[in-house]
Amino acid sequence: MIEINNLTNFQIDKKSFSQVAKNVLKGENRERETISLAFVNKAEIKKLNKKFRNKNKPTDVLSFSFNEKKYLGEIVICPEIVDEKKEKIIEVFIHGILHLCGYDHEGSGKDAKIMEQKERSYLKI
Repeated sequence: MIEINNLTNFQIDKKSFSQVAKNVLKGENRERETISLAFVNKAEIKKLNKKFRNKNKPTDVLSFSFNEKKYLGEIVICPEIVDEKKEKIIEVFIHGILHLCGYDHEGSGKDAKIMEQKERSYLKI
């Protein structure tokens, strides 16, 4: 299940995001868990990035694991940054879900490769 909050002026297709979340969570055997997805502006994501990652700049996506029963965590996306980077918002969303599922690309090259392969496979669904 997914909860979606759009705090921006960007048009978001909630049905598409719900379907992607369902596919990825099912593929990761986490289909019984809930995630929250928030779309925020540049200023807000910059504040969050500074507070939680000590990086004083806006970013495209942040993932916050909560490890609570049935609640996997929250993904925060800045559509404005995604647009500037010429990324696809669904790709960024899948990336965030995989972080919530425990994948990391900042550690070993092997882990980054596994995460990248999973991202590509979920984009094809």
